[in-house]
Amino acid sequence: MKSVRSLPLLIGRKPVLEALQQGATIEKLFLLRTASGPEINSIKQLARERNIPISQVPVEKLQGMTRAEHQGIIAWTSLLQYIDLQDAISHVVEKGEVPLFVLLDGVTDVRNVGAIARSALCCGAQGIILPTSHAASLTEEAIKTSAGALRKILLCRIPSVQQAMDVLKLNGLQVLGTQMKGSVPVYEVDLSIPSAIVMGAEDTGISRDVLKRADYLIKIPMVNEFDSLNVSVATGMILYEALRQRILAT
Repeated sequence: MKSVRSLPLLIGRKPVLEALQQGATIEKLFLLRTASGPEINSIKQLARERNIPISQVPVEKLQGMTRAEHQGIIAWTSLLQYIDLQDAISHVVEKGEVPLFVLLDGVTDVRNVGAIARSALCCGAQGIILPTSHAASLTEEAIKTSAGALRKILLCRIPSVQQAMDVLKLNGLQVLGTQMKGSVPVYEVDLSIPSAIVMGAEDTGISRDVLKRADYLIKIPMVNEFDSLNVSVATGMILYEALRQRILAT
């Protein structure tokens, strides 16, 4: 896989703090594990308020990213814009559309995220939700794989999958966990109503929170007993079923 070192850098405490204070879109912060002080505390607080991922790293990681004096902090500036999840849902409803979101639970491969965004846009999903931990950074490679779809779909960042599920359910969306051994075939679930589809990591699948709290655990029936489908392929198949049902419902 290509390096994800393809995002513009902000280096040093003052540049990073000023960017956060001015509302710049930051993809990820890399913070020296031993870094401390008032500026570092302010950076952490602003990052938490804006759901910006923080990766605590050894000094070797920062030195590998830049030869400049980093002062224990480097930020990746984002190539994309994020929107609050509640604002995204409200925006979709106000447009008179039926919400359809994809929540990524541990999907870390940028190419898979890009491919998922492409399918989501083509099948009428309005947004993709990414937790701040165990999620891919949306780099140039992700944007290229998405054929630009990541620039055209709503992107929401939220601290955890559990918090995302809470917001979705409070807004009346059914939350559908996807699992190879799910109890309900995808075509038997009503996808014409407000819905969020949770796609898990290829190695571990969806998390326990999703297993416990999903309204349904859906599956894609397969002819052969094979390990699993690629997560981006599976997402495309489920989203196409949602598109099919929504076309028939109109």
